[in-house]
Amino acid sequence: MARIVKKFGGTSVGDVDRIKNVAKIVKEEYDRGNEVVVVVSARSGVTNELVARAKAINSTPNDREMDMLLVAGEQETIALTAMALHAEGVGAVSMTGGQAGIKTDFAHTRARIVSMECEEIEKALQEKKVVIVAGFQGTNDDGLVTTLGRGGSDLSAIALAAGLKADICQVFTDVDGVYTADPRIVPLATKIPEISYEEMLELASLGTKVMQARSVEFANKYNVTFEVRSSFNNNPGTIVKQEVSSMEDVVVRGVALDKNQAKVMVGNIPDKPGSAAKLFDALASANVIVDMIVQNLGRNGVANMTFTVPRDDSERARVAVEKVLEELGGGEVTLFGDIVKLSVVGIGMRSHSGVASTLFSALAEAKSNIQIISTSEIKISVVIDEEGAADAVRIVHTAFGLDKAEA
Repeated sequence: MARIVKKFGGTSVGDVDRIKNVAKIVKEEYDRGNEVVVVVSARSGVTNELVARAKAINSTPNDREMDMLLVAGEQETIALTAMALHAEGVGAVSMTGGQAGIKTDFAHTRARIVSMECEEIEKALQEKKVVIVAGFQGTNDDGLVTTLGRGGSDLSAIALAAGLKADICQVFTDVDGVYTADPRIVPLATKIPEISYEEMLELASLGTKVMQARSVEFANKYNVTFEVRSSFNNNPGTIVKQEVSSMEDVVVRGVALDKNQAKVMVGNIPDKPGSAAKLFDALASANVIVDMIVQNLGRNGVANMTFTVPRDDSERARVAVEKVLEELGGGEVTLFGDIVKLSVVGIGMRSHSGVASTLFSALAEAKSNIQIISTSEIKISVVIDEEGAADAVRIVHTAFGLDKAEA
């Protein structure tokens, strides 16, 4: 007998027929004699609808009340899923995040999980019931409902798998695994059978939308093996697990393209100690996340600096930088929104040479000019022009031997 956590996202429970399909998938697992805990999201579109209603009433709604509102989406789904399982003849009980024992801190709308108290779930499992838990939510020590922020249902599932010492956590989505590149851009992309936490974390942070980086970090910390698979077919998915030696045989695991990037160029900054500190303190205070940074050698008392930020944050970054430049007594800032970040990821980079050479040669073939380069032990990222980026991804994918074989 295995203990399995199954998480279903908003598209998987988008309507009554899809909820019935989820119930059938869960029943098949239950009929094999396994213990099953199910985590569900709100139906696709429901959370956005609730947010829109809130903002139609108050353009700056209170965070506590937003949490009280938004948990309604998941709580609808758990009740409907339990009813669907009852119709299939399966004993099932629904639980809110708080009832399931997900304890959080006090940060409404962006709470962090601080502990798991899974006694109620254990009791239900002993009674041979399937437990359906509302994702994206928990309670704090004051008993107040909190939500976990973007990707919160994935995080709920991983946390429950850790707390319950589950054998595996299966994350059901509208895709059937993690691919070597976005198949919409690279038709020859192939599904990755298994991938390390480190590689998955890099891909998640570089624009791959399959899993939120926060959930992968939690799985890595608590050694939760999970599988990304489709709720619409029975194809094997991608297993995400601890690194094993055989994984290093693959030099590059995948190619990611992040289009949500903007480049900020700051010119003629007074070249003196503390200038950079003031600049990035201001960006931090404006809640702007800075990614890649390049600073040129100062000459004639001034220096130039270039960095990237999420495209949606570029205007806030510009305002923050201009205020600092006024304090410093010089400089100018320019935004460039027509850039993207292309990255190659693989733990095999640690033990193989020539990755940078292959990447740069492929980009040269694609006629993509490299503007910024950033590296880590298992990743190389470059900033290039948005125009022609799709072709660049395809050429890089081919250069690293990631294309699927011709049929």
